[in-house]
Amino acid sequence: MSGHSKWSTIKRQKEATDAKRGAVFTKIGNQIALAAKGGTDPSMNSSLALAIEKAKSANMPAVNIQRAIDRVKDKNASAFDEVLYEAYGPGGIGIIIEAATDNKNRTFPEVRTAITKNGGTMADSGSVAFQFTRKGVIRVKASGEDALLTILDCGAEDAIEDEGEITVYTLAGNLAKVRQSLKDADLEIIDAELQYVANNIIEISDAEVARKVEKIMDALDDLDDVSNVHSNFDITI
Repeated sequence: MSGHSKWSTIKRQKEATDAKRGAVFTKIGNQIALAAKGGTDPSMNSSLALAIEKAKSANMPAVNIQRAIDRVKDKNASAFDEVLYEAYGPGGIGIIIEAATDNKNRTFPEVRTAITKNGGTMADSGSVAFQFTRKGVIRVKASGEDALLTILDCGAEDAIEDEGEITVYTLAGNLAKVRQSLKDADLEIIDAELQYVANNIIEISDAEVARKVEKIMDALDDLDDVSNVHSNFDITI
């Protein structure tokens, strides 16, 4: 269930660099603005609360967070929406791309170009998504058997420990409830969000294929409108 764990670690390391931080803030700002359409009070809007938590985890300044929330007051906010694209990448991997955009006519060509120029093909709706399950994913700063048992007692479906963190998986509808239970248990939450989790993993053990996979993932991640990219590979070399 861990998915492309090595790539996820590499991605977080890249996002921590100064050169990437501005782009990360733009993406998270779009997610906050999209979530705020459901209400600007995070105590009443769990999607907004999760987006703000993600922003704080990325050290996004409070003024930037508030500015993103305030965008919902803009007359064009209603045009801001979430779109989903599906594709196949090098090595036959499946890719789901989530985007937050105010202009689908801009976003789709950008996504298509990133895919086709890097050895992938766009896919029909549903042809890739069935290989994934929508789940809540929570990263917790903890380790050890006691922490794992506490997490499972909080209603987690599964939990996997890796490098001082525990990735917690929940049913999609239970994300907010489990997140609150973890907080009540005094566990430090790094971030929490809904993700498309692969049902089965394609292991990439060929160096050239791995390079192509990383390149296509980088190309998608570089697009401002793209908020999340999910795939079903794990680089094993």
